[in-house]
Order: sequence, then C-alpha cells, then structure tokens
Amino acid sequence: MGQDTTNAGDGDARAHERGTRPIALVTGATRGIGLAVARELGRTHRVLVGGRDASATAALAAELGDAEPFTADLADEVELERAVHEAGLDRLDVLVHSAGLLGPRRPVAELTRSEFREVFELNVVAVADLTARLIVPLRAARGLVVVVNSGSGLTSGAGQGVYAPSKFAARALADALREEERPNGVRVTSVHPGRVDTDMQHELRAAEGGAYEPWRYLDPVAVADTVRLAVSLPAGAVVESLSVRPLE
Repeated sequence: MGQDTTNAGDGDARAHERGTRPIALVTGATRGIGLAVARELGRTHRVLVGGRDASATAALAAELGDAEPFTADLADEVELERAVHEAGLDRLDVLVHSAGLLGPRRPVAELTRSEFREVFELNVVAVADLTARLIVPLRAARGLVVVVNSGSGLTSGAGQGVYAPSKFAARALADALREEERPNGVRVTSVHPGRVDTDMQHELRAAEGGAYEPWRYLDPVAVADTVRLAVSLPAGAVVESLSVRPLE
C-alpha cells in the first residue's frame, strides 16, 4: 500500500498558487456521480478533477475554472504515485472516492479470479491506496473522506457476486479508516445511493435485460447534494453513513 510521496517544496508552491479556497479531490469526476459531485463542490472548493482520460479531466477543469486535472488510472500504482506527487498537496480538505467498476453480472460459479481482481482493485484497493498516499494532507486539513458506495454495499443478491462484495468491502474499509483516523481529526462518510441515472445504470439495465426508465432513478445531482451534506458539517461532527433512494 502506498505512502504519501508529496515533496514539501512542491506542496508549498502549489498551495500558494491555489490560494485560500479549500481543496477537494474527486475521483471518477468526468462522468456520472463524480461529475455531479465535482460541479457541486466546485462552487466552494478548488477541485482536483480525477479521471483516466487527460482530455476529459482537462476539459472539466477548464469548465470549473478553479480546478486542475488529476489524471491517473487508479489501478496503476506508478500512475497513481506520479499523480499524487505532481499534485503536491500539503493539505486536502475533501477526498471523494467516486470511481468504480460494475463488473460482470454472471453467477458466482461462472466468474473468474481475474474478474474478481479487476473489480476489487478499483473498488477497494485503489480507494485504500489513494487514501493512504494522501493521509498526511488530509490530517493537516482535518479533512473529510467520502466513499461513494452503493445500495449494493448494504444488500446483495443473484448476479451481484462481484460488485456487491466489493462494495461491502469498501464499507468495511471506510468503517476501519474512520476509527483509525478519528484521533487525527479526519472524518469518513460512506454514501449509499440507490439506482442512479448514469452510464453505469445503462450498462446494468442492459445486462439485466430490462427497460431503462430514468424517472425511476436518482439524478446524480441528488447524490452530489448528499455529499454536500457531509461536507457542510462542522469539523467536530461526522455523519458516518448516508443512504439516498429514489421515491419510486
């Protein structure tokens, strides 16, 4: 698991450039929930736009204005270490883990080890690794870590043999991190949305063979507003878990 690799001199220079706005890093920020979260936090924070596609992260950073790209494949340790080093953070007020992978929807008996590894690598291992690499800046800011989880992190069922276990693990990881970092002033919140109108939901419904009915799903903005709720709490308070569901 990675450790913080930030160069102090680089961090001081970048902190001066960024001014006094609080800083938020949002992974998976170029689409779906992550995009909505980045836009919402961009109203009050300088945003580091996380994503794999350099052109997409640069475009969103330009749209937000007070933002910069954080371009890396989170499953690649070398890329992640480079991105953290280049960010040069001496403090980080909010870290939102929104990147995720749905994985196959086949029965457990038909799944392969490589499919499990791929999903767990992004949904669990990368979350732990990135947080570990940024723990010093998070402690310096007495910051907040938000793990955007899923309803599948609370219940499971047929066809969820990869995705749901990864989300259960992400919830357990957040619970462990919360207790470990409580003495250091770092807060940790898990957000569990129901079905959301995103590209991933299109992929899921196609796999299930059902009709896509967007009015039955949450708007990503509703999830971003839920993240905002956690962010808006004073430093002495933490909401440990939030579940948000569509009305229908």
